[in-house]
Amino acid sequence: MQEFDPRRSATRWAPRVFTAVAGLAALSLGWKLTADDAKTPGTEKAALDPAALVALQHVAFASAEAQPGFERPENVAVKVRPGETLQGAVQRAGVAPEDAQAVVATLQGAIDTVNIKAGMAFEAAIAQRRGQRGPARLIGLSMRASPSSTLTVSRTFDGAMRLRELEEKVRDEQKVACGEMNGSFYESVANVGGTPAIISQAAKLFSHKIDFSRDIKEGDRFCLVFDRKVTESGRTIEAGDLEYAEVKGQKFYAFDRRDSDGKSQFFDEFGKNIKGFLLRTPVDGARITSVFGTRKHPVLGYTRAHKGVDFGAGTGTPILAAGDGVVLEARRWSGYGNWLRIRHSGQWDTGYGHISRYAPGIRAGTRVRQGQVVAYVGSTGLATGPHLHYEVWLKGERVNPIGAKVPQGTILAGSELASFKSQKSRIDRMLAAGGEAVSGEDTPKLAQADLDKVKLR
Repeated sequence: MQEFDPRRSATRWAPRVFTAVAGLAALSLGWKLTADDAKTPGTEKAALDPAALVALQHVAFASAEAQPGFERPENVAVKVRPGETLQGAVQRAGVAPEDAQAVVATLQGAIDTVNIKAGMAFEAAIAQRRGQRGPARLIGLSMRASPSSTLTVSRTFDGAMRLRELEEKVRDEQKVACGEMNGSFYESVANVGGTPAIISQAAKLFSHKIDFSRDIKEGDRFCLVFDRKVTESGRTIEAGDLEYAEVKGQKFYAFDRRDSDGKSQFFDEFGKNIKGFLLRTPVDGARITSVFGTRKHPVLGYTRAHKGVDFGAGTGTPILAAGDGVVLEARRWSGYGNWLRIRHSGQWDTGYGHISRYAPGIRAGTRVRQGQVVAYVGSTGLATGPHLHYEVWLKGERVNPIGAKVPQGTILAGSELASFKSQKSRIDRMLAAGGEAVSGEDTPKLAQADLDKVKLR
């Protein structure tokens, strides 16, 4: 029997055995995935997509690196603060300074680790010490280097940091995103994968026909078809043009007859241009606070005619030109405060009162287009708070903006109508097929056994 030698340090077998077993478990998991495929002749399993593969690798590293005295690894989402270094942000996740320094040094060959912008986001996989005594153990780190690539740093079996870059292929496709109104139009479309750019396109499109503050109700159905660039893992990195939009049964199809801005125009299912002569609401998302007619003036205190419609909105909210035309007046005008009047074709004018300021370049004689930002909401003149006073004039006389019978858009005919019907049929087939749900996935999770436990620091 071997005698105890006090000059010899005792061998700690438990940590080594635990690490070896965890490493073998991780390797056996990979072997099992491939072995199962080999054992089932005639059955071809789908390959793991890059995001799933990366997640699997990091889970394996995390499992293999687990040691006695540490909790299971967890993901910590971190954003760089103003004036903060990348090393400082990593250290803020709870790891030791030497761990933070090591991971930043590993990233130096892939990104500029010095000139870091505030708001840069990454995820650190860390293992806390049991009893919370001492710094946490850094297991790995993941950050998006570009819209289609992800950088990951993982601690290998021997404790070294290893850098990997996952570059996903990007493909162009058309997507169908349908749902029901639940909250605002923006929130509802975003919930089914609509990007801010697509939502903005759709909102402007329907501003000719729908007042989103009054006409939309919870449960109303909508459907959008749009182009997008998507990665292999199903993440949208860029949205293109809107091809089709439907809200409350009103259907609009894009057609390649270009307008003055070089963009496609939209037509209803019968080939009628949906672009009305004047917008129904010249302020996005505003609510009507006073209608056309007789009322008690909120400042003067007596009853008199109200020759327009008031839209309540915060100071600085953009005001849109209701139609194509030329600025007739941009000046101070009595109780209207800062006033703007635009002359359109057919002896139609629109007026905008209580403006806080004009958009750059807006002055008498300036030509504007429908939907262009021409001014901003304010409370100049006789006003108790910020709002837009909007008027419509026909042949020099004010008319009710809500009930005014304004001219309608053009209607396709001949070869243009035939071409439009062909494009419409293609979109209708996509809609009938149901389309594919738009993914909202972003950066893949890493080094995390329980994907639901994510902290933000």
